[in-house]
Amino acid sequence: QKQLVESGGGSVQAGGSLRLSCVASGFAYSNNYMAWFRQAPGKEREGVAAISRRYGSTYYADSVKGRFTISQDNAENTVYLQMNSLKPEDTAMYYCASDWTGMYPVLFQRNYKYWGQGTQVTVSS
Repeated sequence: QKQLVESGGGSVQAGGSLRLSCVASGFAYSNNYMAWFRQAPGKEREGVAAISRRYGSTYYADSVKGRFTISQDNAENTVYLQMNSLKPEDTAMYYCASDWTGMYPVLFQRNYKYWGQGTQVTVSS
């Protein structure tokens, strides 16, 4: 069975850093995309970053470019989100998603089939 498990969330001061991890199991896509989304209370879930597991191509939301970096460890079936220079507006539940359907845009929640349970990130000013 397919499963995504996130970890690494926490509470930090503005300007701080966190590294989120997502461990995938039960997937067998040669060019599968994995992505990070986030959702704050009262807001829609928004795409943060995505990566092609096979080719390493990356995609970022404009709001996080230059601050966040998505990467992967294929041997461990793990995707990371390094979050630097965190801002209060980054506060949200962060979710890992997998198996891009091939529909565009890449960073659209409904274009992914599987989701983790989320990990909370809180950034205080």
